[in-house]
Amino acid sequence: MTADSAAAQPSPPAPATEPAAGVATVAAAPPASPEPRAARTERVRVTVRGVVQGVGFRPFVYALARELGLAGQVTNTGEGVVAEVEGTPEATAAFCERTGAEAPPLAVVQSVTREAVPPLGESGFRIVPSRQGGPRRTLVPPDTATCEACLAELRDPADRRYRHPFITCTHCGPRFTIVTALPYDRAHTTMAAFPLCPRCEREYTDPADRRFHAQPVACHDCGPRLRLVLPGSRSGGAAPVEDRGGDPVARARRLLAEGAVLAVKGLGGYHLACDASDENAVRTLRRRKARGDKPFAVMAADLADVEPLVRLGAAERNLLSGIRRPIVLLRRRPGTAGAGVLAASVAPGSADLGVMLPYTPLHHLLLGLPGDPPAPRLLVMTSGNLGGEPIVTRDDEALERLAPLVDAWLTHDRPIHVPCDDSVVRVIDGEELPVRRSRGYTPFPVPLPVPVVPALAAGGDLKNVFCLGEGRQAWLSAHVGDMDDLATLGAFDHAERQLEEITGVTPQVVAADRHPGYRSGRAAERRHGPGVRRVQHHHAHIAAAMADNGLDGGSPVIGVAFDGTGAGDDGAVWGGEILVADYEGYRRAAHLQYVPLPGGDAAVRHPYRMALAHLFAAGLPWDPELPCARACPEAERPILRRQLERGLHCVPTSSMGRLFDAVSSLAGVCHHAGYEAQAAVELEAAAASFAGAPQRPGYAFALAPGEASGPAGDGRTSPPATPAPLLIDPAPVLGAVVADLAAGTDRGRIAVAFHAAVADAVRRVCAAVRERTGIAQVALSGGVFANALLSSACAGGLREDGFTVLRHRLVPPNDGGLALGQLVVAARAPVPTVQPEA
Repeated sequence: MTADSAAAQPSPPAPATEPAAGVATVAAAPPASPEPRAARTERVRVTVRGVVQGVGFRPFVYALARELGLAGQVTNTGEGVVAEVEGTPEATAAFCERTGAEAPPLAVVQSVTREAVPPLGESGFRIVPSRQGGPRRTLVPPDTATCEACLAELRDPADRRYRHPFITCTHCGPRFTIVTALPYDRAHTTMAAFPLCPRCEREYTDPADRRFHAQPVACHDCGPRLRLVLPGSRSGGAAPVEDRGGDPVARARRLLAEGAVLAVKGLGGYHLACDASDENAVRTLRRRKARGDKPFAVMAADLADVEPLVRLGAAERNLLSGIRRPIVLLRRRPGTAGAGVLAASVAPGSADLGVMLPYTPLHHLLLGLPGDPPAPRLLVMTSGNLGGEPIVTRDDEALERLAPLVDAWLTHDRPIHVPCDDSVVRVIDGEELPVRRSRGYTPFPVPLPVPVVPALAAGGDLKNVFCLGEGRQAWLSAHVGDMDDLATLGAFDHAERQLEEITGVTPQVVAADRHPGYRSGRAAERRHGPGVRRVQHHHAHIAAAMADNGLDGGSPVIGVAFDGTGAGDDGAVWGGEILVADYEGYRRAAHLQYVPLPGGDAAVRHPYRMALAHLFAAGLPWDPELPCARACPEAERPILRRQLERGLHCVPTSSMGRLFDAVSSLAGVCHHAGYEAQAAVELEAAAASFAGAPQRPGYAFALAPGEASGPAGDGRTSPPATPAPLLIDPAPVLGAVVADLAAGTDRGRIAVAFHAAVADAVRRVCAAVRERTGIAQVALSGGVFANALLSSACAGGLREDGFTVLRHRLVPPNDGGLALGQLVVAARAPVPTVQPEA
């Protein structure tokens, strides 16, 4: 899937009583009357549903009706766009057909339906004010990047919008983040406070103009207004003051070139920006934000600015330059960090560099237009927030909460109604994989292969994204964040209310993760009361992958769910699971051998603890020369050993994520994790550094029968004949790693061999499960499958073995896609039974 058109993401299906998604179909016309066809005039009401507001649809309808010689009117309603056209049957039929087939570029037409109404004998065609009330079923379009026509005007000194930081038209610009209500009209956006000047008013009301009914339209005369704000005395605590020394953008560019850190107001929140080639500036930002070693994303002025740094294929180029403009994770070329173009501190320890191109006029101005003085061509652009808090959107909050982080604010007076972080994607085997689905994609619905009752799915506690669903559509929220902060909980509540308002979904069913301590589940109960349906974490992952691939659940799949943490049915922490699953339930077909998780979060923060726990479980000695043993403070080692021997604060875990942590520390790659999955990310980077090198004999997990299976998921009881789950034992792999370390093997080769061993274990287990069950479809889900090396190796090997492999396409494999699985498990509508004939 590419990002250069709104239709790149498959259109959601219409409800069962309407035509299929993305297909413009027309209901049957009324029966013909006896009079001659040429003499007849008819009037039909045409309702167009889909992404049809804020994309120039009414101007398109106006022009089409006039071309066909039809009289009537068109308006926005809560359902979509409704037109009444009057003319010959041939003309009205052509209108209905072409309305779907020739829609504007950003529109996605789900259905076109028609009904006969009495002719009025009117002449002319007009756009009438939007109709309030009634059902809300139209789709608000996502925010999109500035189009080429607007960019040409932005760069043209003769154009009246030359250097206008808010230039937009019906084909581009803010949408979702400025909508306050439906129907989508200027009065229902944050542009309502900016009256149109006479020239913008003429464009807005001229059907032949590109800005006809473009709700965010503005110019230098009618606002919004950009300003640069400088801090008062940091020591004296003086209030920030506006800089009135000239062009705010030119001044901001100079500050960036001088090494400053700026807060820059974007579409869905503030960014923190600095020169990505300036090591001191990047280190300053990292220190102020307490970022640790977590990689920063960069914004490049042009593709040519990043081509020397990363590997770019056709799919990556399309994503970078398309209308959505996500951050794209690109594999780095060796030796590019710290070479004068990119500071070494931008993405330390990562095999990838997150890159995006400018998507607002302000970004283009900040990076410089032709003829501007030299300015940084690569900017760090990271979310404007304190660690663990949601992105800052309000100006007063930005001036207060970001003050310790920045040297100035480049801001403006158009409010942001909906917070929306940048989306993150990567390309694996030529296919787009979402890592964070937010700006540019939200609130576009995901099609459902099964109908659901009106429902809310609360998602998880990490990378929280919740989901509303009804019928055959699911609306996922923008990225909310980690639910460990009061501000994030407030953001969850606000985002839920806003998404319910624009979708019209009033939940009858509420679903959440089975973990009793998850704040997302508590937030759902707080708003909706008891009765929340609980869904097992890994079952939700596999159900999300099934729904993402359009499976109706009629046949089970082999689900490989690899992640860091999920509450298991037996009280253990699961995360290395192979399930036989459908939407009704699941059973555990195999899992990673349990090891103790010493100290819970302490083991996550300090991967050396996980490495020593795995060695202990495998019966391998703690050689003091092992990297993980050296990383563990000497005084801590005997305490940790006693803890493991006595099982104190040691919940058993089958987590594949924790095994990646353990091998990362054992191999000497990462011993302390400052951000989620750091040890695994750096282990993949170590393996990537040896990609293509000659392979040595690999490692191999042992497979053995486990104990007899207990109850299956979601309350179903396993049949007595259900075989015991296979145990995937990492002890032989750990022993081989220890031997390689003793032989002086490079950690990159060890990392490659470990990835290959995990992929081989997946192949072997899936083959064994197929032999037992006959199932030949495998779904890969869970955060571990954001690892490009592992995902590609698993998918390639399984396909060689004759499996159909399902990977995520529309929602992330990590917990950002969890809510979709919760929804289809908990809220599927009952299938109507067909009564036999009497």
